[in-house]
Amino acid sequence: MAKKSKKQQELNKLVDRTKAYEVNEAISLVKETAKAGFDETVEAAFRLGVDPKKADQQIRGAMVLPHGTGKTQSVLVFAKGDKAKEAEAAGADYVGEQDLINKINQGWFDFDVVVATPDMMAEVGKLGRVLGPKGLMPNPKTGTVTFEVEKAVNEIKAGKVEYRVDKAANIHVPIGKASFDQEKLVENFEALTETLVKAKPQAAKGTYVRNAAVSSTMGPGIKVDVANYVK
Repeated sequence: MAKKSKKQQELNKLVDRTKAYEVNEAISLVKETAKAGFDETVEAAFRLGVDPKKADQQIRGAMVLPHGTGKTQSVLVFAKGDKAKEAEAAGADYVGEQDLINKINQGWFDFDVVVATPDMMAEVGKLGRVLGPKGLMPNPKTGTVTFEVEKAVNEIKAGKVEYRVDKAANIHVPIGKASFDQEKLVENFEALTETLVKAKPQAAKGTYVRNAAVSSTMGPGIKVDVANYVK
C-alpha cells in the first residue's frame, strides 16, 4: 500500500471515519480537505442493497444536476439529415455518420459523451467493442439513443450525469468541483440521492442505501447520513 504523505495524513485527521455526517457538514469537510493544486472534482458514492447480478435489480439512468458538474462535456452525435443539422445547432462538438465511425475505429476518442439517433444504431452498434469498455456506448436508458437530439445535447452540456450500479452494488457520480459554493454541492448531492431513491427496484429487499460518502479527487472519504432521504 502506498504510504500517505504528511499532508494527506493531516487532512485525514480532520475526518472521523466512524461518523456519518449531516450532508452540510460533510460537504464542508470535503471543501476543507480539498487541498490539491487544482480544482478537485467532488464525487458521491453509494453502496446499495441490490444484487447487480439480477436483471430486475439493475440500476442505470441519467439526470441533470441542478448546478452541473463544473466540466463542459464534449459531445459527439451520430445523426443524418435534419437531425444532424439539429445537433450542430444545439452545440454538439462533432456530428457525422460513417466518417466518425471510421475515425473511432482508427483510435480517435476525443469526446466525452456519444449520442445517436435510433436509425444510426445499426452502424453505431458495431462500435460496441471499442465504445463499450470506455462507457461511451449510447443507451436508451441514459437518453443517449434518441431522436430528441437538441434536448439530449442541451442536457449534457448543462451537466447531465449518468449513474450505473457496478458489480459490487456501488454507484459513483461526480457532483461538482471543490470550488463550487457549498449550497450548490449540497443541492447536487440531494438531487442525486433523491433520484437514486426513486430508482429503487421493487425486487430489492432490506436496507436500500447501505451507506453514502463524498470525497474530493485527492481527499479522504467522508460518510454521509442519508436517513432523511430514504424514509
